[in-house]
Amino acid sequence: MSGDASAATATEVAVDADTFADYADNHDDPRFTDWLQEQSEPEWTEATEHQFTQELGAGTLDDDVMAQYLLQDYAFVGTLVGVFGYAVGQAPTMADKREFVEFLDVVTDDEDDYFERSFDALDVPAEQWQDPERTETTEAFIDLLVAAREQGGYAETLAVLVPAEWIYLSWATREADDPPAEFYHSEWIDLHANDGFVAFVGWLREQLDTVGPTLSPRRQQRVARLFERTVTHEVGFFDAAYESS
Repeated sequence: MSGDASAATATEVAVDADTFADYADNHDDPRFTDWLQEQSEPEWTEATEHQFTQELGAGTLDDDVMAQYLLQDYAFVGTLVGVFGYAVGQAPTMADKREFVEFLDVVTDDEDDYFERSFDALDVPAEQWQDPERTETTEAFIDLLVAAREQGGYAETLAVLVPAEWIYLSWATREADDPPAEFYHSEWIDLHANDGFVAFVGWLREQLDTVGPTLSPRRQQRVARLFERTVTHEVGFFDAAYESS
């Protein structure tokens, strides 16, 4: 998928979507992110209840599928870190910037250590994970993140970051009570279900809840489309782990 084609898709307006104003009129305590989540159905449920997440939680996920998934996620995370870095510059206050910086510290330290130990345990050669070959699904997801970063402002950046992290929080907290035996399953769950991550995703949602209602209806629709496309790509990302293993 070319960058130009992805950019066009990323900013396409969902013409049949309800407006946030309509949503707010029918809810006592409307949250912009709740509206976005509803707009992304049924893909939201497909992502959070995906076969991959359930098998990982049960400890029954095939090692080849897990290895393929981690390879693509490792290839993807560099772009994701770049988008978070861009968000640091866009964040409105120093306290907000610090939230992003502290999260980036986790991703580039604890999470990176997890990847290296997991690749070793799954017998993935260093030359393979140090320069992973991206699938078309991964490339398309990366194109979406880049388009959101380059074509919009803080709201558009949040529109891809919020679902990317919130989806993981949703399924990981579901699986956290009975962790699987293999560390590359259980630690991946814990990285997305610990108190720090719960607090960060809550804060990230609040950022978008604050800025979203201030946008024009047209820009709200663009944000909704970016959110929806991110959720759709997450589904495709899980699917691709099975297809490529």
